[in-house]
Amino acid sequence: MSGFGDELRSEQAVVDALYARLDVLRSTARGRLGDVRRAGPSGSPQNRSERDAFATLYGDRLAQLESVEERLVFGRLDATDGSSRYVGRIGLTDDAHASILTDWRAPAAQAFYRATSARPDGVVRRRHLVTRRRTVTGIEDELLDLAGADAPDASTLSGEGALLASLAQGRTGRMGDIVATIQAEQDAIIRSSLTGALVVQGGPGTGKTAVALHRAAYLLYAHRRVLERSGVLLVGPSTSFLRYIDQVLPSLGETGVVATTIADLVPGIRARGVDSPEAARVKGLALMQRVVRRAVRTRERVPARDVPIRLDGRALTIRRHDVREAIARARRTNKAHNLARATFVREMLGRLADQYGTHLGERLVDQDRADVVEDLRVHRDVQVALNLAWLPMSPQWLLEDLLAKPHRIAELAPELSARERAAIVRPKGSPWTPADVPLLDEAAELLGEDDQVARAQARAETAERAEALEHARQVLASTGAGGGMVDAEQLAERFATTGPRLTTAERAQADRAWTYGHVVVDEAQELSAMAWRALARRCPTRSFTIVGDVAQTSSPAGTRSWARALEPVFRDSWRIDELTVNYRTPSLVADAAQRFAHASGLPVSPLVSARDVDDALAVVPATQGTLVDSAVDQALTLASTFVGSDGAGRVALVAVPSRVAGLRDALAAATPGRLGADLAATLAAQPQDDAQLVVLTPQEVKGLEYDAVVLVEPAAIAHGDGGASDLYVAATRPTRRLVVVHAEEIPAGLVA
Repeated sequence: MSGFGDELRSEQAVVDALYARLDVLRSTARGRLGDVRRAGPSGSPQNRSERDAFATLYGDRLAQLESVEERLVFGRLDATDGSSRYVGRIGLTDDAHASILTDWRAPAAQAFYRATSARPDGVVRRRHLVTRRRTVTGIEDELLDLAGADAPDASTLSGEGALLASLAQGRTGRMGDIVATIQAEQDAIIRSSLTGALVVQGGPGTGKTAVALHRAAYLLYAHRRVLERSGVLLVGPSTSFLRYIDQVLPSLGETGVVATTIADLVPGIRARGVDSPEAARVKGLALMQRVVRRAVRTRERVPARDVPIRLDGRALTIRRHDVREAIARARRTNKAHNLARATFVREMLGRLADQYGTHLGERLVDQDRADVVEDLRVHRDVQVALNLAWLPMSPQWLLEDLLAKPHRIAELAPELSARERAAIVRPKGSPWTPADVPLLDEAAELLGEDDQVARAQARAETAERAEALEHARQVLASTGAGGGMVDAEQLAERFATTGPRLTTAERAQADRAWTYGHVVVDEAQELSAMAWRALARRCPTRSFTIVGDVAQTSSPAGTRSWARALEPVFRDSWRIDELTVNYRTPSLVADAAQRFAHASGLPVSPLVSARDVDDALAVVPATQGTLVDSAVDQALTLASTFVGSDGAGRVALVAVPSRVAGLRDALAAATPGRLGADLAATLAAQPQDDAQLVVLTPQEVKGLEYDAVVLVEPAAIAHGDGGASDLYVAATRPTRRLVVVHAEEIPAGLVA
């Protein structure tokens, strides 16, 4: 026992030293940031640019140092050569620039996650440090020098004690990172090649989202020069999901990822409307790309007859064959509709000017011709006729006009049935829906945006980069301002993004046509064919991390087959890895969910549960008249166990949408009497997307987790819009306990 105490004290001394160094670095960054800010907005434009660059760099560095307070260090590797290496959230060096803490993403830390007794990779012992704030509370050692030992099977866990301790903690409404307890199969995926599309398939609770986020952090670390200027796009299923995960990447040392949903993918569009399931399915079909293209082409049309006009008393004619030839010439430019229109207009104005010259009996040249062309350009009748032949449009106008006119849909989408066409018709002025966004994006791509300014700026940035880098070296050499915290590359990068310019993430978020270096997609099984097209055009290199579970597909536009969803976009440039260990859900609950999924014919992945929890599953029968009261009673009983006044602990009631309002009212009425007025008031004031006690639909809990879940009338969920997948999702959200309250017969397999 004393030996363990000595080890604990020894590790505490190391942890104290590392935090002391962290505090010094924070103080240094804070001081330098203060010095720069105190300098004030004075001096030449160049001096102000340099000051802004340093301020941004020191601010970013301080934000990174502040974000790694919790579990700064979590592991130690003892090598066969007698050396030791500590592993943590970021890399730290001492005053002499010697490494004292290895970044978890560095190649030197890889053995912490992958070394086994069969393949020790030069490691004698792997030690997991369990900490609470800055105090070491536990040590867990794994000896790996067992020559000839068999490799562990898939259910063997690295740092099992630390892992299970983290799983047993109360939920907080924010996703926790897994950096201290990454398992070997997860680490292999995290460090997989940047090229191509990697699909991470896994059942509920296998850590798909956590792996995707850690992979994003790893790629930004390992391929920073490639990704820093282009950025990484993270696409989640909902804004509540993005809020749930928003602290993970900063805690891993990364803050530059653009996070969004499909609904918010196009700048300036707020898609908050709701489609019927059939409308969402139809809008997501791949053939809709052809429908949108036809809608654009029909606005490039030859008039039914010649159009007479007069200019300066002379009769001119907008001739049908001239329009036809001008359209053909514009299309041969292969530019988008709005951009190619300039060619069409120029060609038509030239032909009309030639007619005008013929009336004068001479060939117009130079300024005379330019004056006639300008007079024709502003002529109202000419403008009307040319607009009717080649109409300039916005994506919003095009799509709204299409969906509001049944005869237009019938003309442009003959492949759809009458029922399918009727499903997507709606009045003008209807709110945009998430399923509209990929269609708007497709239309924007076909219509085109004037990108001349953006291209000119890109050329200027390329030309200026060498000069900025040399200037940065001179500034550092002459001032010594970097102090080892900033190098010339970093400073040059800031010169390029300070002043009126935006950061990479800010520019990317405001630019629909921005192309990213890598895209991460979570709950990817829910995406439609049109959504995949929208994402693919944002990453021409097709470097993707795609995570999901085809057994959990509930969207009518989603997929049950990765091949069917991805082949049209990625061809042969995608690969698949599977996660097989369920860390979240107790085995009793996971087994019940798996039985139900198999009985329902869902394409479930192999799954092994990492832990058992006593009394993890309970079934409570009720009648239709007592169902709501029984569910609320169970939820409040669970809340008294799991929900704390410190903000930890989460309990959810999950039911079909039609029951949500009644459950919320009943829960609000009963909470004060069961949990006390003070706690009830605290719970009532919490926002719904961060509430400790909440009533949600199966769609709303997708991707989230709770300490305990009350599943209200599972048969109704299984027969709802999302079908068996919705019930499978809802049943696999708890980390500790699932209570099934039912009046109808429970679906086959859900309970033994």
